[in-house]
Amino acid sequence: MNVLLIFTVICIGRRTAVCGINLGICILQGDPQPPALFKDGDFVIGGVFSIHDYLRTEKHLYTRWPQPLECSGSVGFREMRFVRAFEYAISEINDSSYLLPAITLGYHIYDSCASVPMAIKVAFQLANGLDLIFNDTDSCVKSPAVTAVVAESGSTPSISISRLLGAFGISQVSHYATCACLSDKRQYPTFFRTIPSDHHQAAALARMVKHFGWTWIGTVRSDSDYGNNGMASFLKAAEEEGICVEYSEAYYRTQPRSKLKRVADVIRRSTAHVIVAFLASGDMRFLLEELSQQPPPPMHWIGSEAWVTDPEMMRFNLCIGAVGFGIPRSVIPGFRNFLLDLSAEQALKFPLLTEFWERSFSCSLKWQTGSSTGMPACNGTEDLYALQNPYTDTSQLRITNMVYKATYAIAHALHSIVCKERHCDKNIKAEPWQVFDQLKRVNFTKNNYSVSFDTNGDPMATYELVNWQLQGDGSIDFVTVGQYDAAQPKGQEFSLSTAIIWNDGREMVPVSVCSESCPPGTRKAVQKGRPVCCYDCINCAEGEISNETDSVDCYPCPPESWSNKENDKCIPKPVEFLSWDEILGIILTVFSIAGALVALSMALVFYKNRTSPIVKSNNSELSFLLLLSLALCFLCSLTFIGRPTEWSCMLRHTAFGIIFVLCISCVLGKTIVVLMAFRDTLPGSNVMKWFGPAQQRLSVFGFTLVQILICVLWLTISPPFPYNNMQHYKEKIILECSLGSAIGFWAVLGYIGLLAFLCFILAFLARKLPDNFNEAKFITFSMLIFCAVWITFVPAYVSSPGKFTVAVEIFAILASSFGLILCIFAPKCFIIVFRPEQNTKKHVMGKVPSKAL
Repeated sequence: MNVLLIFTVICIGRRTAVCGINLGICILQGDPQPPALFKDGDFVIGGVFSIHDYLRTEKHLYTRWPQPLECSGSVGFREMRFVRAFEYAISEINDSSYLLPAITLGYHIYDSCASVPMAIKVAFQLANGLDLIFNDTDSCVKSPAVTAVVAESGSTPSISISRLLGAFGISQVSHYATCACLSDKRQYPTFFRTIPSDHHQAAALARMVKHFGWTWIGTVRSDSDYGNNGMASFLKAAEEEGICVEYSEAYYRTQPRSKLKRVADVIRRSTAHVIVAFLASGDMRFLLEELSQQPPPPMHWIGSEAWVTDPEMMRFNLCIGAVGFGIPRSVIPGFRNFLLDLSAEQALKFPLLTEFWERSFSCSLKWQTGSSTGMPACNGTEDLYALQNPYTDTSQLRITNMVYKATYAIAHALHSIVCKERHCDKNIKAEPWQVFDQLKRVNFTKNNYSVSFDTNGDPMATYELVNWQLQGDGSIDFVTVGQYDAAQPKGQEFSLSTAIIWNDGREMVPVSVCSESCPPGTRKAVQKGRPVCCYDCINCAEGEISNETDSVDCYPCPPESWSNKENDKCIPKPVEFLSWDEILGIILTVFSIAGALVALSMALVFYKNRTSPIVKSNNSELSFLLLLSLALCFLCSLTFIGRPTEWSCMLRHTAFGIIFVLCISCVLGKTIVVLMAFRDTLPGSNVMKWFGPAQQRLSVFGFTLVQILICVLWLTISPPFPYNNMQHYKEKIILECSLGSAIGFWAVLGYIGLLAFLCFILAFLARKLPDNFNEAKFITFSMLIFCAVWITFVPAYVSSPGKFTVAVEIFAILASSFGLILCIFAPKCFIIVFRPEQNTKKHVMGKVPSKAL
């Protein structure tokens, strides 16, 4: 072994320089590496841990001897807990009355800094001991310094240590190396471990895949009995679960590299985002190395137990978020008290403990020895019980328990060698091969955890579901997210207890389907020539729904309903009408009431001044009737607001038609009176006797009666009624009043228009009659406004949608009503209230000069 040349033994003799013949003094090459922690005992057990993270590097100038290897970085609190678990186990064993009674175990603990060079140096140190020179008269050989070694946390350092110690027959029991390659007894004959490296049942993988809803996966397996048989079982179970497999490839590490490349290319080109890898650790490592050369799209790995808990795989970022199985967490009685039972005085005994103490409390203990670290001195009040870090966290003792079990396994092996019945002889020499032989036979239970090794040095497997999660510091850690217990009834072996963090850093379960499940609101359309897991999702048309996942059809909603935005539910169509509580309805209501109040106020002013010349000269009887009809016109607009009912629909149109005819009839009567009055002033004319008060009342009644007859015929033949208009909008219902008979509606409007036009013509003819307060010109303006409003109303009414149709009609009523009241009565009220001096007969008759006005 080339590595042994580093530590060549120099033999010096008086008669010969040939090693092994009459030697005198033997000197070990290199400086001895003192242990970080040690304790003397009858038998010494070695311990190797990655306490620090880094190995101090040195630039070699080849002008002096290289400096000894040295660890750097900060003390790892979690790894210190492993170290203390090793010490605690030995402390318990030394106090035990049944295990190695009257025998004291010692230990030499080294720090490998997770570095292969340091691990190799430490391994030689454990084999050779601390003595640099020893005397031997027959051979250049002495017994190992340790009987066995608990090592190491990483698979790579463990491989290095096992290769070296195996050559000397020294047994190594690892607490955290899970690489399947370490089960090969030809390469690592003396390697044992307390962490399992067994495989899971194929059915459990299929149930886990189904649990996460993956129906489109790829599979890769070892081309061996393990991989082929396991994958065959998995594929059968997957088919029963409705899982489609895009590809299934096999590879074995001894096969040509060309086949490995082909398997990697299949994975890169696949559309499946989940790969079930039923691979041995070595096969998986080769595959990931090949995939890393040209990384595929992000994939989610579901692995068998052979590789998924192997720390060596953590260097592959491709596997972040992988899900697999690990050992369950455990409890070590009394261990927490042991961890915290450390004082500053004890910490000063070893540089490692001193460094740990100083880092824990950010204070310096070294001031007592004359050195300074730049930190404030510790004052003696520091208490480990107050710390909260990985060292004091004993809530999840997983690997810590593996250290504990490894130490006890070595102790049981020694007990079998040096103890007969209950008597132990510490003078018996325990050779490495004897310890190795007894480790293979170890079988005991400690704290309800059984410890034994199979022929490969592996323990029996119990598992928890673990998740490869990326930590905040960039490292990857195994996090327990569920359990798998093969002893449970079928179908209950696998359970998930917490969320899984996938390779994108989120808890949302990734999707791996040939086609995503068609959500409610869509339907499936199978892709021709593809597996049943491959289909297209087609959105349901508006007004159609599907309320089940992966529905094959969409179903239309009833006429009164419409599909929601997701097309997964039929909801009642919103009903639209001009309501009292919306802004538009409130505004129109305010104007309606305000108009009615204005009309009534003017009527009150006219009534109080009914004997005045202005009121008398303008036909007070018709004026009062006109003001009353205008007030009713304003109020009838309120019948258009609110939910239409059978009575409101009939009332709104008929009341509007009759009241407006009454209003226009009054205006027409006033216009005729003006014309007749002027004719009556001509010599020999006696026309007023033909249109006196009785004729005026009769004309108003006659004109109104015609509209009443039209409305009665309308209501009798085909009256208006509430109607759900579902044609104008597909997604909502317009609640409106159907006209019933459109002829009746336009007859009502036409008759109003005819009277308004007639009134406008007559008023226009009388606009220049010689009367200072001639109403004809005001009536002309009012009728002009009235006709303009209603001419504009027709196209606006026809084109306005929904509730705006009603709003337009109300606006036309209010606008025409305000036009009449402002043009006809506002000037008179202004004179009556604010210009009473003009309310005289002379002013009315126009006998006062204009400037006097």
